[in-house]
Amino acid sequence: MPERQHDEEADGRPDRRPAGELEAGVLAALWAAGAPLTPAAVQLELDTGLARTTVTTILTRLHAKGVVTRARSGRGYAYAPAQDAPGLTARRMHAELDKDDDRSTVLARFVSDLSPEDEDLLRDLLEGGQDASRPLPSPQPPEGPA
Repeated sequence: MPERQHDEEADGRPDRRPAGELEAGVLAALWAAGAPLTPAAVQLELDTGLARTTVTTILTRLHAKGVVTRARSGRGYAYAPAQDAPGLTARRMHAELDKDDDRSTVLARFVSDLSPEDEDLLRDLLEGGQDASRPLPSPQPPEGPA
């Protein structure tokens, strides 16, 4: 039996965006706002044509994952990110590391794939030379011909 296609040609509807892309957009709107937002306010910030109910569903899922916090706002909730973008990335890295029983091998392979600049940065962090709460410098692109 052939797979059912879900593209515009097959059923007249545009492709659906992946949930991760929608979640990333909602988080970006919350980080940019710098204050808790209701689903309706997030919907306005996104300006993508998503229904408010869709935005509410995304926020509810993010809350269940512990990625956003919520507080009562009228009859509904206002949502805020539980942490900044680097904190969320670190959390995701921990979650991936926790999925494997062989942490030593995973970490060894991760470190072996780091750029020399990132190795130096990690070494400084491990030696206590850099305050992890401060923004870290972005790695510079290599100089010379591509």
